Amino acid sequence: MAFITLERQKLKENYLYLDELFRKEGIQWAVVSKLLCGNQLYLQELLNLGIKQFCDSRVSNLRAIKKLFPAAETIYIKPPPARSIAEVVKYADISFNTEYKTIKLISDEALKQQKVHKVIIMIEMGELREGVMRDDFIDFYEKVFMLPNINVVGIGTNLNCLYGVLPNHDKLIQLSLYKQLVEARFNRQIPYVSGGSSVSIPLIYEKLLPKGINHFRVGETLFLGTDVYHDSVMPGMHNDIFRLYTEIIELIQKPIQPNGEMGTNVEGHSYEFNSDDSGKSSFRAILDLGLLDVENEHLTPVDPGISFAGTSSDMIVVDLGKNERKYKTGDLIEFRMDYMGVLRIMNSRYIGKQIR
Repeated sequence: MAFITLERQKLKENYLYLDELFRKEGIQWAVVSKLLCGNQLYLQELLNLGIKQFCDSRVSNLRAIKKLFPAAETIYIKPPPARSIAEVVKYADISFNTEYKTIKLISDEALKQQKVHKVIIMIEMGELREGVMRDDFIDFYEKVFMLPNINVVGIGTNLNCLYGVLPNHDKLIQLSLYKQLVEARFNRQIPYVSGGSSVSIPLIYEKLLPKGINHFRVGETLFLGTDVYHDSVMPGMHNDIFRLYTEIIELIQKPIQPNGEMGTNVEGHSYEFNSDDSGKSSFRAILDLGLLDVENEHLTPVDPGISFAGTSSDMIVVDLGKNERKYKTGDLIEFRMDYMGVLRIMNSRYIGKQIR
């Protein structure tokens, strides 16, 4: 079985790095745990760090967090589906919202469950994913304030996730101003301006983060040490907390080019081959995972002498060249992963999960 490992000490060091950064700036931050796909072994590692506020986009993952640590504050970070309202109210202390009709349903359900549900209203700042349009924002807030069992605790926005629109000083200043407008208009305090995410962290170092932004939601930079803004690694952080290991289940020297009439493969791709490779061979290894688990563009072999030869539903074929490192059947091949690679692997029930 292929397996993924999480290195405990490196996770701790990344967490302490970010916690100190935000503490110095007077910023509260929540860990976006969706990368872990509700895996209890890995969630427990987060809890061991003392994290108190968790964001996730799946109710089942929030349920897993509440099961491990009932006192954790949980945030559902996408507009809730109407059919999931009861579970959202039960397992999320806060939810991100953009539709009045949805918040009305939450209000009704919170009344049934004898709870006050907190909401953060998301505003559209150019990314064109979730968010109330700015021209409608004040009127929207006014209606929501009138609903029972609803406590509006914040204003927020999402950037970079859909089209890659980057946060900047101007956009985040605008977000802060909307918070001031709501407070002045309705004489209500709005505790959170949740405008920060992994992509916004470099603005802190560049002294471009407005003082009004007081809440961050961070996943990728914690787990992968990524400077999302500049598509690099944050200095002083680890980018190898997760590693993937997969076993060689066949290793045979074979021709480089296939033989026969060519069609399309399982993905619908057709291949062309270099005529210079005709008659040549190399050592090819078959690994025990495939497209069902992850696409190979999200994987990077730790051994630079390994290249991908092809992928099918449950097997990846790699080219070992002359096999100078003398790999054999049963050996493990180690891979680094990007964010989507870790997410896909974590979501596969066929891949083992281990702590290192």
